[in-house]
Amino acid sequence: MDLKTRKRWSLVILLIGLPLYIVVAVTLMNWLDARFGRQPILIELAVYAGLGILWAVPFRRMFTGIGKGE
Repeated sequence: MDLKTRKRWSLVILLIGLPLYIVVAVTLMNWLDARFGRQPILIELAVYAGLGILWAVPFRRMFTGIGKGE
């Protein structure tokens, strides 16, 4: 995939995919809260940090070199 196409796809991922992923992550945490009760803050922080890293793993090749010039 050329750089211009990767830039466009990365923009789509960041503007549409990331907000949808955030909604899914918060919904998951709310479900866990309703199911098991409120977890200690360190566990919640670890889950949010893990989910924050997890979304980028499939797209790491898409984002490489995006900041470079043509």
